[in-house]
Amino acid sequence: MQVALVTTFTASRKEPLAALLERIRAAFLTAGQGEPTIRFSFSDAPMAGTVSSVDRVLKRYPQLNALVGTASLPGRFSVRQISNDAASRGGAASEPVPFETLLAIAAGVPRSFPFNGISLHLRSAAFGESTAGTLPTGVMIGDSWWINGRMRNLSALTLVEADPASKKLPPLPEPVVAILVACGKMKKTVQAPFPSVASAAPAAPQPVAPQTTAPQTDTPDPVAPNPVAPNPDAARAVRAVLEDYRARFDEILDRAALPHDLPPSREALQNTPLGQSTGPKKPVLVRAFEPLGYDCQAASGTFTLRRHTPGNLTVEISLDVGTWSRSLTAFFKVQGLGFRAVLPLPASRRAERGGQYPIGDADRWQQLVDNLAALVTELDRGFVPAIEAASGPAPEWYRPES
Repeated sequence: MQVALVTTFTASRKEPLAALLERIRAAFLTAGQGEPTIRFSFSDAPMAGTVSSVDRVLKRYPQLNALVGTASLPGRFSVRQISNDAASRGGAASEPVPFETLLAIAAGVPRSFPFNGISLHLRSAAFGESTAGTLPTGVMIGDSWWINGRMRNLSALTLVEADPASKKLPPLPEPVVAILVACGKMKKTVQAPFPSVASAAPAAPQPVAPQTTAPQTDTPDPVAPNPVAPNPDAARAVRAVLEDYRARFDEILDRAALPHDLPPSREALQNTPLGQSTGPKKPVLVRAFEPLGYDCQAASGTFTLRRHTPGNLTVEISLDVGTWSRSLTAFFKVQGLGFRAVLPLPASRRAERGGQYPIGDADRWQQLVDNLAALVTELDRGFVPAIEAASGPAPEWYRPES
């Protein structure tokens, strides 16, 4: 089967966009890949009355007029853009543009050309080709406007042929390794398996649109594909288990016997004074979940608790504790080869499922963690074994969170 490896890198907004583009392109040349194919889109903002960077670029480079089009955004918005991406231009053939022109446009960002969203996709054959040729392998650079300054992302997608019976994934081609090293510090690599048959190939990904809403936690990377289950029968069996547990969730909450009967979310919010401190949150999580076999990783405003089952499924608890507010949002996930079963973790019996719950002070945080630990214990006892029985084991090399 084919496995897509999506690697994200630390991308500093302090590095000029042109310098980043030139550095990545040079890595392709140094790795012996020749001039990379570059697909790009430079997009205006969806709001009327704003400065049109598209018009500014066309005034300087009128030869790009043939590449002007529109792209649709969620919410019935559309944006005007310059792009040579076939998908962005209604299926028209991609047109190459001299690298010097792209570099000059990138050098004008954001002062001369304050584009709302920019996508630069560099690729060569070494990154692999999906069976149906639909996955955007290569290196993707993203740059977009946001209220607190430009946002930057850098990621790469490589396809490898994997044997489910093997203990390890095959090594990446040497040119790909050299290019990834040149991209900088790796943050994480996500594995997305695909069946190696054209009939089961995933749909073509949509072009990356400029970001117009607040960034969310736990969302896919810009170039991350949606995995297709290598075993459709197993995927259907997993979905049946998931739907059964969702339908019986009140019963699951009763069996979990949450130790603290906290008020509904809205009532708790009204009665939570502003400015309360919980103190360090991670030690409370570690004390509650380490005995259950979970490790705990902290990021900005989030915690991820994770363990692996005997069948190598990944069990993950995702906690958002204040990315945008001092509230808790929690989800329980079981991941295997080509599937992810997700359940919300309500903070109490009367809390809204999948919604936010105010954290309050240190005592409230302890109560919330106690409730979560009780519910996770119940899910570990019933839900996880049921998912594992439905899906079967995952290959030894499978680590979706690596």
